[in-house]
Amino acid sequence: MKKRTRSRELALQFLYQLDLRGDELVSEAKDYVRAEERDAETQKFALRLVEGTFEHWDEIDKAIQSVAQNWNISRMAVVDRNVLRLATYELLHCKDIPPKVAINEAIELGKRYSTSNSGAFINGILDKIMNRARTEKPAAAPVAHVDAPEPQGETEDRAAER
Repeated sequence: MKKRTRSRELALQFLYQLDLRGDELVSEAKDYVRAEERDAETQKFALRLVEGTFEHWDEIDKAIQSVAQNWNISRMAVVDRNVLRLATYELLHCKDIPPKVAINEAIELGKRYSTSNSGAFINGILDKIMNRARTEKPAAAPVAHVDAPEPQGETEDRAAER
């Protein structure tokens, strides 16, 4: 299993506990991750995900709720809800992670730890969050010469879309 995949798995497990037992548990994140994983790089990324998700919990829940048509976040399956929180944190706050990677990893977590329908549900919600985040980004600075030809080859945006 890849290190970042394992980190997401650990983060999901801790977020699940946090969701059920309450936020007083957040101080135990480091001990939990260290007890479950020996690799320092995996531990570091898992803690980044847990702490970031917890720090932005309310914002993340609002983002999920705003696109979850006919679903109240409190009525979602606990695993699905926390997979969505984790991936939404990555989409909104981890610029070093391509959005499609965050979504695909979330879908796989949902399939592995929840129901057979979770993958499609998670994909639908996260796709809407990703698209909304893209449209809310500030416009790029105007180009100095309007008639300039489009650069040849693949741009970073095009590469990231794949």
